[in-house]
Amino acid sequence: MTLLDIIPILFLIIAVIGVINVLYLHLPGAIGQVVISLIASLGILGIDYLAPDIHLAETARTLILAVDFREALLEGMLSFLLFAGALHVNLEGLISRKWTIGILATIGVVLSTTVVGGVFSLVMGWPLLVALVFGALISPTDPVAVLAIFKKTPVPASVEAKIAGESLFNDGVGIVIFTILAAMAFPAAGSSGIGAGGVAILFLQEAAGGILLGLVTGLIAFLVMRRIDEHVLEIIITLALVTGTYSIAHHLHTSGPIAEVVAGLLIGNYGTRFAMSESTRLHLLTFWEIVDGILNSLLFLLIGMEVLALNLMATYLLPAALAIPVVLLARSIGVGVPVSVLSLFRTFTPGAMPILIWGGLRGGISVALALSLPESPFRDTILAATYAVVVFSIIVQGLTIGPLARRLLPKARGDGGRHG
Repeated sequence: MTLLDIIPILFLIIAVIGVINVLYLHLPGAIGQVVISLIASLGILGIDYLAPDIHLAETARTLILAVDFREALLEGMLSFLLFAGALHVNLEGLISRKWTIGILATIGVVLSTTVVGGVFSLVMGWPLLVALVFGALISPTDPVAVLAIFKKTPVPASVEAKIAGESLFNDGVGIVIFTILAAMAFPAAGSSGIGAGGVAILFLQEAAGGILLGLVTGLIAFLVMRRIDEHVLEIIITLALVTGTYSIAHHLHTSGPIAEVVAGLLIGNYGTRFAMSESTRLHLLTFWEIVDGILNSLLFLLIGMEVLALNLMATYLLPAALAIPVVLLARSIGVGVPVSVLSLFRTFTPGAMPILIWGGLRGGISVALALSLPESPFRDTILAATYAVVVFSIIVQGLTIGPLARRLLPKARGDGGRHG
């Protein structure tokens, strides 16, 4: 099956699911894609179990396996999604809460990784490094899932800024931590012998290098766009910015996700105001909103259908079931400890902590990282546990975060963003 065969099939499925959701289910778009595609996938497995001669599951599995989820997301869609998401985030709101966002995106991820790794090593008997790899890939909140759900969730500006800012940056931090731990846990698949000094240098190179790269490429695009007023050309420039930045980051061994976020924040906050006419700004933001919507639909469809590609075994049920409460516990510690310390120095919106904890959705990035692991006795178990957390996160947390916010934060979006 060629790419020309796969693309129309996927878009047809997305369109059908979208119509069913809009006409009958009325779920948020991202959740609707996951729910309906997951139900369809489980139905296919059920039909295949009852009538194995049809080979329906095998046909569907061939379609899913033809799409390399890890490569499609990490090497393709992610750069566009992060840039599109960052375009609409208020930079002033992030800067005013830089300490909260920075600590949650770094120390919070490290705490969560440690808790998940420690529990799975202790309870499941996994080697500590392997358990920490799972902790690293499941701890970062997914900016794609978070931003998709929170578009229609009424929360105060200060809480929205923290959740959006943390999700945009902690995935880059999480990928760096995952890369380091995976190289240590599976040395045959990566570089071995990474010492503490090497870890620190690699982390600094990835994180700081990503920030610097995003600033440089974003500034170049900004300066070029200031000299012209042609909306088609300026859209092409942003496409070149996104693809070029990610490619350069790959060759320089810096964090592509962090670079994309920084470039997106620069263009979205300064480029749209100082380098574009009103007409160009409208065309550019509309274009990226369409790109964001299409890729989001494709991503969440693949998440729902990925169950067809999993190696489902009864032995994976325990770690999958254990992963959900453990990840929620780790998220509570990863948010609760930093926020409790920061609350000694600044005021937080009442009820913000439960929203920060429950709103930490996991998504395609965690699945893609799990799929990138080399073959080992733990790979399929980690993938099953990851998928369980992601599906629970998107469906259960995604559907309940709105009612929870309305209950705990009755004055949603009315705080003026003055809190820490």
